[in-house]
Amino acid sequence: MRAAWLLGALVVPQLLGFGQGAREVEREWDGGWVGAQEEEREREALMLKHLQEAMGLPLGRGDKSPADTPEEKGGWGAEEDGEETEEEEEATPTPSPSPSPSPTPEDAISYILGRLAGLDAGLHQLHVRLHVLDTRVAELTRGLRQLREAAGDTRDAVQTLQEAQGRTERERGRLEGCLKGLRVGHKCFLLSRDFEAQASAQARCVVRGGSLAQPADRQQMESLSRYLRAALAPYNWPVWLGVHDRRAEGLYLFENGQRVSFFAWHRSPRPEPGSAPSAAPHPLSPDQPNGGALENCVAQASDDGSWWDHDCERRLYYVCEFPF
Repeated sequence: MRAAWLLGALVVPQLLGFGQGAREVEREWDGGWVGAQEEEREREALMLKHLQEAMGLPLGRGDKSPADTPEEKGGWGAEEDGEETEEEEEATPTPSPSPSPSPTPEDAISYILGRLAGLDAGLHQLHVRLHVLDTRVAELTRGLRQLREAAGDTRDAVQTLQEAQGRTERERGRLEGCLKGLRVGHKCFLLSRDFEAQASAQARCVVRGGSLAQPADRQQMESLSRYLRAALAPYNWPVWLGVHDRRAEGLYLFENGQRVSFFAWHRSPRPEPGSAPSAAPHPLSPDQPNGGALENCVAQASDDGSWWDHDCERRLYYVCEFPF
């Protein structure tokens, strides 16, 4: 009996010590595994923080060091407080801090490539529209060139018609002058009862294919005087001739530029034989020409055919001359 007690006293303490050592080894194993997990999480959080700083991105809420979390502090306190706290923490798993998702370099590159693709599509559309505009401009330019060519053809046709009309008008005036007027040699004279200035009368005669009358000799002068006296009798009307001295005072020229060699100037009435001569000129019929530089155009009186100088702007009848 005493031997059994001795054996129990020796074996029981050994068994109790073995159990306590096993529990200590188990606690050391569990503590090392938890510490390895915490170190791994801390290393991952640190790498993520460095990557965000390198990319210039703002730090998220999950970027804090795991060492500062209350879970870690609680874990260390549990080991110090005792076996019960450690068992409770082992039973309740600590949620690992998960960092908020942040852009990666691949995301930035994808964003830039997407924007470049959008710009390229926009440029393509602009090129298409530019091509359409170029085509439209080319069509408008072609149409404008055709319109200009048509306008040029129309202008040429109008000019041709005007020239033909002018020739027709001149031919008709010449025929009318010779049929209705007076023919003298190779000339035809036709009186016009329209009041015109000397230059306007000349233009009207040219349009009809002639010019103002230019009697070159006495025979033509007398024939023209008889024609005007018969046409305007019993009145005395001055009628424009194609004679003037606008170029130089006293140098009388026809409208064709030839110098006048025959004159029929009006002279005041001479005193009767036996009466005393008068030094003063006749107030109503002075000798012609007497206008000087103020009267440079010549008109013929319809009663006696005499020439008078008048202001060229005075509006008178006129006589046109046409070639026969």
